[in-house]
Amino acid sequence: MKLWHHSALYITYCIVYAGDSCSEVKIEADNNDITEHPDDPYVCTVCHKRFTRKYSLKIHRNRHTRDNVYSCDECEKCFSSQNNLRLHMNIHTSKYKCTECGKCFESRRNLATHMRCHSGEKPFECTVCNKRFTQSGHLLTHSRMHSGENPYKCSLCNKSFSSSNDLQRHKRLVHSNIRPYDCPHCGKLFKINSHLKQHVRSHTGAKPYSCRHCTERFTRCDQLKRHLLQSHDEGTWFTCYICQKKFSRGEHLKVHIHRHVGVKPYVCCECPKRFCTAGDLKSHRLVHSNYRQFCCGSCGKLFKLKENVNPHFKICCDKPGLIGF
Repeated sequence: MKLWHHSALYITYCIVYAGDSCSEVKIEADNNDITEHPDDPYVCTVCHKRFTRKYSLKIHRNRHTRDNVYSCDECEKCFSSQNNLRLHMNIHTSKYKCTECGKCFESRRNLATHMRCHSGEKPFECTVCNKRFTQSGHLLTHSRMHSGENPYKCSLCNKSFSSSNDLQRHKRLVHSNIRPYDCPHCGKLFKINSHLKQHVRSHTGAKPYSCRHCTERFTRCDQLKRHLLQSHDEGTWFTCYICQKKFSRGEHLKVHIHRHVGVKPYVCCECPKRFCTAGDLKSHRLVHSNYRQFCCGSCGKLFKLKENVNPHFKICCDKPGLIGF
């Protein structure tokens, strides 16, 4: 990774190697990173988010340039404007606090949106499948599943996404090895904060997602969603039009359909093989590596893949002299 200093702003380039070739992709902004668009006048050239006002784009651009000069005395978080800092301080003063779970928010509007998680209110309805949502932005992203629109394209692998958040998440998970979030209990590192929060619950035993129909509680939101579908018939299943298999999450259905039709957007940089998911590609890349992280508890033999350990362990234990080990 190379870093240049220009006009008091930082421009970062990520070097990505694929075989003998490499490409440079800009992931942060400079002073000229403003592109006008005929529909939405101002577009961020880093994440492609659009704004109606030039000032709003300028404030947003500071997130990419790290030009956050207003810091919070409570948590040392930095912000690009005094107004953003003032809104953030409402979290520390508990001005807008949820009476159900105690979570605090920056504004009355954010609190009202959050309360829909507890009340079950979903005012935004899809006109195609009648699925309902708590936020208009979620409905917009969902509607692109029906239209097939994926306006956010990854410049590294050409994979397209329905929202800028999905694109940024994809870049962090697939194309970056940076893991800035570490577990305070065991030191394990994570690429995104939500994965760290989920992991920490394995240490604390916290289950923040509760069912409003029964006493069941869950560590993850998707577990609660599946429970509501299976046990209380609340929500909408995502159904495969090919085999009628049902899914509780749209992204799982999307991957499932890719397997049916043979769409494989993830390409190994060591060989021509292609895969449907980033996880499949990650598992495959072990073939090109000598790294063996899984160990047989009987003989100490090392394996690349976890699924190869159990069959070996059963054979190993059945050998004469090792029974009862």
